[in-house]
Amino acid sequence: MKYSAFVTRIIPDEGINLLKKNKNIELDLYEHDQVIPRKELLKRVKGKHIILSILTDKIDKEVFDAAGPQLKMIANYAVGFDNIDLVEAKKRGITVTNTPSEMISESVAEHTIALMFALAKRIVETDKFTRAGKYKAWGPQLLLGTDLFKKTIGIIGTGRIGTGVVHRLHDGFGMKVVYNDVKKNPQLEQETGAKFRSLTQLLKESDFVSIHVPLLPSTKHLISTKEFALMKPTAFIINTARGPIIDEKALCKALLKKQIAGAGLDVYECEPLIDCDPNDNLELRKMDNVVLTPHTASATLTTRQEMSKIAAKNILAFVGGKRPPNRIE
Repeated sequence: MKYSAFVTRIIPDEGINLLKKNKNIELDLYEHDQVIPRKELLKRVKGKHIILSILTDKIDKEVFDAAGPQLKMIANYAVGFDNIDLVEAKKRGITVTNTPSEMISESVAEHTIALMFALAKRIVETDKFTRAGKYKAWGPQLLLGTDLFKKTIGIIGTGRIGTGVVHRLHDGFGMKVVYNDVKKNPQLEQETGAKFRSLTQLLKESDFVSIHVPLLPSTKHLISTKEFALMKPTAFIINTARGPIIDEKALCKALLKKQIAGAGLDVYECEPLIDCDPNDNLELRKMDNVVLTPHTASATLTTRQEMSKIAAKNILAFVGGKRPPNRIE
């Protein structure tokens, strides 16, 4: 059987080259390195058996209907899959896959720690200060930062990424580890001395809070007004998972009230907007104690090529009549 596959955006070439070599796959690629307009997406998926989507594509009933009953697979180029209506896909017998890998986890863990250092050492703020010509002389109280050594890191979610962050910070900086997850992690506890805590207790104890859970109905606004009130005024929060896990308006208010010391964000509640409500005068971009990156935690050439290959291998397994290695149940 010949399979028609549509790729919704230009991705690194290793996976695409793998797909091109398969004679049973007819490949159609969106030609532009930008988010595909919704109207164009609905037009281009018509008649396709497979869609290779990215996390900015909302793959829902409307897309399934536009594609037609022959659509049998969504290969998502992302670890997360909150952009896909899994319930509707299951109803229609559509296989859905994602692209988790050790490399992705390592890259995101490194980026998470980079945000922590940027906050603790006030890197962005001091860089701006220096470039503006404000540095006149060394001073004992000039732009004082925070140490990580022996502080407490609170990890919310101890999957591959969260575990990677824990090991680096515990092994390298002697940080005390507390964590919260849907179940205890005995291996992490044994290897790092990590202590399981309720979310409430974790927020009270931690000097740094790092989020590593998927976006689900149960995790939307997991951190909001009540949670920020529990945190230390010297604590920092870091989010490299999904934006809506943090109530962004509540975060802005907590920062302005100095309930917490700062935030490092790679994801946003109304992404790609950095401000959900431009009329509320709550702007993360204007705050010196906030470090912002544009959803680039996994943005290394090695990692993005690896994701491309994983997406392709999921498709090749499906086309070959085998179970894709990263099928989402």
